[in-house]
Amino acid sequence: MIDRRQVLNFRVRAQQLDRVQGSLADTAVLDIGVQDTGPDGGRWALAARGVAPLTGDDLVLLWTVRGAPHLYRRTDVGAVAAAVEPFSDVDAGKRIYDAAKPLKAAGIGIVAALDEVAARMRKIVREPTVKGEVSGRLADVMPEPYLRFCRPCNATHLYEMPFRLAAVRAGLELRLDTSPPILERIPGFRPAAAPGDRFDLVRAYLRLLGPATPKHVADYLDAPVKEVKARWPHDAVEVSVDGETRWLLAADEAALASADPTTTRLLGPFDLFLQAKDRATLVPDAARAKELWPVLGRPGALLADGDLAGTWRPRKSGRSFTVAVQPWRKLPGSTRDAVVAEAERLAAYRGVALAGVDFAD
Repeated sequence: MIDRRQVLNFRVRAQQLDRVQGSLADTAVLDIGVQDTGPDGGRWALAARGVAPLTGDDLVLLWTVRGAPHLYRRTDVGAVAAAVEPFSDVDAGKRIYDAAKPLKAAGIGIVAALDEVAARMRKIVREPTVKGEVSGRLADVMPEPYLRFCRPCNATHLYEMPFRLAAVRAGLELRLDTSPPILERIPGFRPAAAPGDRFDLVRAYLRLLGPATPKHVADYLDAPVKEVKARWPHDAVEVSVDGETRWLLAADEAALASADPTTTRLLGPFDLFLQAKDRATLVPDAARAKELWPVLGRPGALLADGDLAGTWRPRKSGRSFTVAVQPWRKLPGSTRDAVVAEAERLAAYRGVALAGVDFAD
């Protein structure tokens, strides 16, 4: 029988949130992808794991899981392309949401549709090109089942998810730190025949966000549960988490039993630690879960001594930068000092001076 604190401790250790320093090569979360959303996105997540600031020479930014932008090691891009490939036509249909309906009605296979979009995108993006221009040119050459009318823009576009998921297939990356996004060709792009165990997304989820069920993994990938079950690792072993049967890779059983981190971190709103699909395990209190995962405007999470202990938000006014912390429990002096140290690190990451930390207690 495993309780939630053991699960969280295991994930802190597996995701290397308890280490002081690490390298690009040995940073485990880059195997599954580090979501790069918002100012405290992918590179802040890497900084929280002891990785020094990196550039586009080291990292590649791709639209992958759930169509979100994720950072990876540039040297792994071929394996990543194989890893994020839909499992089947049914899986591809689920991943592109409402865009699947007109394609099916027209008798167009979903994977074939992604390939067609990718081929067109590849021809358009011969040099760095802003997303809006790529979208507009695609709308001129793609037939009706691929297109939708966008009321806010008062224009016809390709559906968003096929656009995003086709980009990797086209060998296209997103240039770092561009808004609106700029797409460009990945130098020497060649997808691998298979991702291998390290980049297999089912295994990576169990390794970094386990113990988990097939539904947890399917929800993370936006894939059908049946497809995930068909690819369930042969070396996954059952464990009971607060009475629920879940699975973990056999090689990680000892780590689950022994992990006991005592680290404090300011996690960005889309940090992998917060992306686990068992939110009730992460935050059992429903009111606090709603505070951490609102519909709009997510805060960051305070991780203290292996548990989630509150939320935080950056406050910037002119040259002044403060961090507002909303604790969920009384924090001892040592933890508050650690939070201030993390806020100093965040300010340095942002390139500003820290004016202070506001504890709302």
